[in-house]
Amino acid sequence: MNLGVIPGRLNSTRFPKKIVYQLNGKSVIQHVYDNAKESTLLNHLVIAIDSIETLSHLNKECDTVLTSKGHESGTDRVAEVAGKIKCNIVVNIQGDEPNIDANLIDSLISLFDDPNVEMASIASSDLNEKDLDNPNVVKVCLDKENNARSFERTVSNKKLQYFRHIGIYAYRKATLEKFTNLEQSENEKKLKLEQLRALDNNIAIKLLISDFQHRSIDVKEDLKYYEI
Repeated sequence: MNLGVIPGRLNSTRFPKKIVYQLNGKSVIQHVYDNAKESTLLNHLVIAIDSIETLSHLNKECDTVLTSKGHESGTDRVAEVAGKIKCNIVVNIQGDEPNIDANLIDSLISLFDDPNVEMASIASSDLNEKDLDNPNVVKVCLDKENNARSFERTVSNKKLQYFRHIGIYAYRKATLEKFTNLEQSENEKKLKLEQLRALDNNIAIKLLISDFQHRSIDVKEDLKYYEI
């Protein structure tokens, strides 16, 4: 079974309560749920909330699980939910990406048709010269098999080809359990990129190449890209 989990942390640092902000008639996280629900390969979709307050901003048909408040990351919240549900593949769907494409989720899941894939994510070709110098835009460099060679905030070699990293992850359940039980690596602490914990512990990350126009809502100013 393929499980999709949308981690819903209410009090984000840069834009508190952004997931329940009313965007064009419904909350940001409701937009995410409605779009992800269109996936043909997800068998179960859950919103992992950390506050009862979030429920008042969701439709009653949404499947929700109240998770612990002590998690350091959305991945830990996803792992808590996955640990209670029988599943094979777990997809971590960001709660601040209201335009997420269900076809993208399906394509990501399809990568696991290859039994050697343990963890996967998405890379977008939507990357310009300005992005290369912007540390807030995470870049990924790939090997010839589209596995991640490195994730960087400031590129080390502009002669290499980089892609914009989109923070949607999928895991085999056992790999997710292994990942969340590992200690943070030094590279992860330095760059504040948790995917480096995987690379530093020899967990390969397969990247799906897409032309998806990624735009998450990180700060209030990002709402201008969505509000009608």
